[in-house]
Amino acid sequence: MDIVKIAVLGIAGVFLAIPLKREKGEYSTFVAMVVGICIFIYLLTKVETVLLFVDSIKSQLPVDSRYIGLVVKMVGITYVAEFAANLCRDSGYSAIAGQIEMFAKLSILVVSVPVFGAFLDAVGSFL
Repeated sequence: MDIVKIAVLGIAGVFLAIPLKREKGEYSTFVAMVVGICIFIYLLTKVETVLLFVDSIKSQLPVDSRYIGLVVKMVGITYVAEFAANLCRDSGYSAIAGQIEMFAKLSILVVSVPVFGAFLDAVGSFL
């Protein structure tokens, strides 16, 4: 029940940050950042399981394995960007959060170019 651990960590961080917000607002932001980073680090330990699963799928599917790797990379970009943008937004830096989100969208577009090219080749072969 990892979600219980994460939920308790998050709730404890909120209960610690709320009183600090009245006294020292900057400390409240640091508490929120530390809790968020701890949750993110714990999440990274779970990524290995997902990558092992993706590796097992690669051998079973008749799809070029680099395309599956690109999809995993796109999902990773999305999660990291979402985490960083939310952290910045919670700290009061919405402009930086928006820039992170924009960069993530462009990064996903760049990573997806080979997939889009293969799709166009497949459609072209049908015509």
